[in-house]
Amino acid sequence: QVQLVESGGGSVQAGGSLRLSCRVSGYIASGTPMAWFRQTPGNEREGVASRDSGGIEYADSVKGRFYITTEGTGNSVTLILQMNSLKPEDTATYYCAARSRRGWGGSALARRRYMDWGQGTQVTVSS
Repeated sequence: QVQLVESGGGSVQAGGSLRLSCRVSGYIASGTPMAWFRQTPGNEREGVASRDSGGIEYADSVKGRFYITTEGTGNSVTLILQMNSLKPEDTATYYCAARSRRGWGGSALARRRYMDWGQGTQVTVSS
């Protein structure tokens, strides 16, 4: 098990940018599945971006605007979500997630895939 702590959320006007970070406590091997999700009140948590040894996937709603990457290796890994051209509909609590359930063959952006979760960071985009 690893511990995940998000930071970088805040309030921004439409068209602006934010950079979310997720610091990982514990060992993460290269290629370990990691992802960003978001959730608004009363709605399901939806996958935004993921990366693993097979590549990177984005939700259609954020393609060309959001970018997922990692910094560091081993016991010092940070998952990054660079968010550009933000829209009011991007307003949500953003969560990072790590480590896939064994034998997972479904979507890389499925909530059920991931075993470890952070506590979330709020992003608010005003028009």
